[in-house]
Amino acid sequence: MREYSEERSVLAALAERVAERQVLITFNGKSFDWPLLETRYRMTRTIPPPTPRAHLDFLHPARNLWRLRLGSVRLSQLERHVLGWDRGADLVSELIPRIYLDFVRYGYAEPLVSVFQHNQMDLRGLAGLSGRILSLLGEEGTSQDGLELYGVSRICERRGEIQRARKLYEQSIASALPIETDRAARLALARLAKRDGDFGLARELWESTLGNSREGYESYEQLAIYFEHEVREPRRALVIVREALAQLRRANQVGMITALAYRRTKTQFEHRLARLERKAGPMLLDTFDA
Repeated sequence: MREYSEERSVLAALAERVAERQVLITFNGKSFDWPLLETRYRMTRTIPPPTPRAHLDFLHPARNLWRLRLGSVRLSQLERHVLGWDRGADLVSELIPRIYLDFVRYGYAEPLVSVFQHNQMDLRGLAGLSGRILSLLGEEGTSQDGLELYGVSRICERRGEIQRARKLYEQSIASALPIETDRAARLALARLAKRDGDFGLARELWESTLGNSREGYESYEQLAIYFEHEVREPRRALVIVREALAQLRRANQVGMITALAYRRTKTQFEHRLARLERKAGPMLLDTFDA
């Protein structure tokens, strides 16, 4: 767009293109680019925003797959660390709006060359990254990276591919994940095992994640529910809840848990403890106190 008066023509041309090719493939397009374009269409008051049949935004699966390992999921970082590509000298994307506005206002066209090159590399990176993601998510997709396996597991679980998710969670756990991710993977696998009625595996996973962490306290709770409702052993459930409260108090005393998390978790377990004590009766309470 060489001047602001051409915006309507550009938007009309884009609407025609979207009507011909009704699937959008973007990187952060759902949250940024496409809402911005929809706003510009509405501001014309004459051209309705086009409606794509599908919008595939590869930022979201990229976050699931690589954020834990890389931290940043900028496209250039993913190119370097996932695809093994190096852009070399590249324009800082934050400078692009100023370069473009200077072109519209003053006609400085030469700096736009670096913008076009940057956009070209973005398209190349998106093509390579989408191929990598689709390969991982395909039925034959494999990976030796534990964090990638964990990421694919989460995506499969959300897609309802429960058996594949279970298998991949197991593989990710076996690959020696970082401790925080290992706990999360074990708890996710336990949730799926419980859903399938595999309480033996679920119990083993809950017992392996007990401790002072979000996953640890959730495991205490799930074990208490298991012994109360599945095994019909309220005594065991009561012991587990008391262990959780003791763990919680120790963590609070040494500053290993935030005040908000402590109060919330303490209230949750105290409520369950009171209900179990009422259910078990005074004689059971005396037995545990002895």
